[in-house]
Amino acid sequence: LVSVPACCSARYNLALLSFFGFSLLYALRVNLSVALVDMVEQNTSLAKNVTSNVCPEHSSTIDVPRNRTGVKYSWDADTQGWILGSFFYGYIITQIPGGFFASKIGGKLLLGFGIFGTSVFTLLTPLAADLGVGYFIAVRVLEGLGEGVTFPAMHSMWSSWAPPLERSKLLSISYSGAQLGTVVSLPLSGLICYYMNWTYVFYIFGALGVLWFFFWMWLVSDTPETHRTISHDEREYILSSLKDQLSTQKSVPWRPILESLPIWAIVVAHFSYNWTFYTLLTLLPTYMKEILRFDAQENGFLSALPYLGCWLCIILSGQLADYLREKQNFSTVCVRKCFTLIGMIGPAVFLVAAGFLGCSYALAVAFVTISTTLGGFCTSGYSINHLDVAPSYAGILLGITNSFGTVPGMVGPVIAKNLTHNNTVGEWQTVFYIAASINLFGAIFFACFGSGEVQDWAVGGYRSH
Repeated sequence: LVSVPACCSARYNLALLSFFGFSLLYALRVNLSVALVDMVEQNTSLAKNVTSNVCPEHSSTIDVPRNRTGVKYSWDADTQGWILGSFFYGYIITQIPGGFFASKIGGKLLLGFGIFGTSVFTLLTPLAADLGVGYFIAVRVLEGLGEGVTFPAMHSMWSSWAPPLERSKLLSISYSGAQLGTVVSLPLSGLICYYMNWTYVFYIFGALGVLWFFFWMWLVSDTPETHRTISHDEREYILSSLKDQLSTQKSVPWRPILESLPIWAIVVAHFSYNWTFYTLLTLLPTYMKEILRFDAQENGFLSALPYLGCWLCIILSGQLADYLREKQNFSTVCVRKCFTLIGMIGPAVFLVAAGFLGCSYALAVAFVTISTTLGGFCTSGYSINHLDVAPSYAGILLGITNSFGTVPGMVGPVIAKNLTHNNTVGEWQTVFYIAASINLFGAIFFACFGSGEVQDWAVGGYRSH
């Protein structure tokens, strides 16, 4: 099997275009948390919280003339919580249907229209906010519905496009867009709010999403067979590398899937990893502000730093994983388990340590950054393991595991908020302990029950006996 050079190849073009797609998706998802600060009247946003007086204040705000033309709304803290969480209610609904339809109609249309729909609803956000908070929440739920199909659709496309020994590389390029989107859009949304006003956050990112959609529809195809400009060599290389891995069966083997331990290993790992990830994503600014008395809003760069580290780690660990499998003859299961252990135990250790640093916020930021960065190993660990165990059903499997993985986004921050009523260091340590122990459990479970082999029920015309 002669490998075909990567440069300008159809499969790497797909990786690059989907990279930009996921960057935009995450930009559309996280820009609200920045814009919301500007959309809410200051006095109604939060009753002055009982800030722990452990650490001294240290924020030197320089007063810069800023644009204040955006409309302000009087939404209380509970309403804001609902607004921020509403996205996940839409997101969780379309995960499994997304994987199912991707296997039927192909991932290209599903992913394209998922991002297109999300972009259109983002453009409508300022109008919805004017109409009232109900409309605003509805638009966010619809955005979630649109984004819910994207990961399963992409996984489904990769099952036809990614040669087994290039999986980690291609998928890590493709999905790392999510991290870079977070890195770019957090500080950028802040600047847009600052110099223009919050409505432009939604207009600019929404318009970029629509533009991306046209490139996607024009340049991409569902399978190597249907691609217009792919070279004959590359098509043969991809198809021959996958020929023993895909199933001819059209119906989904639901029962074997639900009875499969390797699949449950991915579910548990996914849930555990996301618990820490979402807890940090939503509550880190609060922790910095209330405990360390350091305003992360003033420094968008510091909020983005952990995701920048994570992005670099995803790209590099993807290259490393395939190098170990191809050149060093490490087994797939060994690489997946080792990377998952590093990507889950590392963050747990540094997260707990961050709770014991007292007031040195430089160290706290460093520890949280290291914690999130090490998490990047998981992308080449459990995160693409669906394609190892059942490539034909990868989209549906990702839909299933991502549904479980979305629950922490809905539950984690709520629990953490309830545990930190008085904002004491002790309360926050509890939050970190919980996240770390869930991470630890997930890592051990995956190490025990994960697999790297294509499962029997996922190949050929398998029938359960």
